[in-house]
Amino acid sequence: MTGMKPTTKDLTAFERYVTEEKGTEAPFTGEYVERMEPGVYACKRCDAPLYTSEDKFLSHCGWPSFDDEIKGAVRRERDMDGRRTEILCNNCSAHLGHLFEGEGFTPKNTRHCVNSVSLTFKPTKLATLQRALLASGCFWGTEYHLTKAKGVVETRVGFAGGHVPHPTYKQVCSGDTGHLECVEVLFNPDHTTYEKILKLFFETHDFSQEDGQGPDIGSQYLSAIFCLSTEQRLVAEKVVGWLKENDFKVATQLRPEALFYSAEMYHQKYYFKQAKTPYCHVYRKIFPDAREASAAEAN
Repeated sequence: MTGMKPTTKDLTAFERYVTEEKGTEAPFTGEYVERMEPGVYACKRCDAPLYTSEDKFLSHCGWPSFDDEIKGAVRRERDMDGRRTEILCNNCSAHLGHLFEGEGFTPKNTRHCVNSVSLTFKPTKLATLQRALLASGCFWGTEYHLTKAKGVVETRVGFAGGHVPHPTYKQVCSGDTGHLECVEVLFNPDHTTYEKILKLFFETHDFSQEDGQGPDIGSQYLSAIFCLSTEQRLVAEKVVGWLKENDFKVATQLRPEALFYSAEMYHQKYYFKQAKTPYCHVYRKIFPDAREASAAEAN
């Protein structure tokens, strides 16, 4: 799970050289060059998830290679040499490596050439992880329950749905960016389903409230599901339909996919760092099937 962002003193001199000074490790020396077991590759500096092993391939070029990233996790910039495309962690701007296209290694025709030293590997039992993007008021409480859910591999809090790129928490709190406070969820479909994730989402906030969540009032605190595929929209419509058929008022919006921007590191896993429980996100059983998710039930 995502921890606190390492400070400079937590990194070795070589890790600082690569991630902060845009250095490069020697080819075929990195820990993850040929590693292919299922898992998630996270940023060494801030622990934000960047790649999954599903998109990793053996390029025999000397560095770990991926033909895709977790959506919104990697930023592209023109390299200082004016020729290449640099790739950076979208959360903390750590240098990862370079992006190459047109080489023909995979059908996506893209290669993220990444330094092993820029990464941390988190093994899972399944390479293919799925993603959900949910908003239900203050993202601290939403993340608290979703992080504990069975089958959830990783969560991040942030913002989505607005018009301001890379917003700060202060900007979003103004209510002028159009963004909602959200939680990005990566989950293992062998151990849970998108429908179960949504049911926990509904059971841990007041989805009837139209102007925010609890005492947090404003457009940034609205309840919403960002549907990342046609299949997700169908599942969301099914769950919302059941609630309405059972006389629940549902103010939750079903929105199309939107770019997710990670919030500042002090917001990540906030309640776990504070050893507290959410004040406006409390579990209440609604759906008749057995609850699969939050360990908060036992707390």
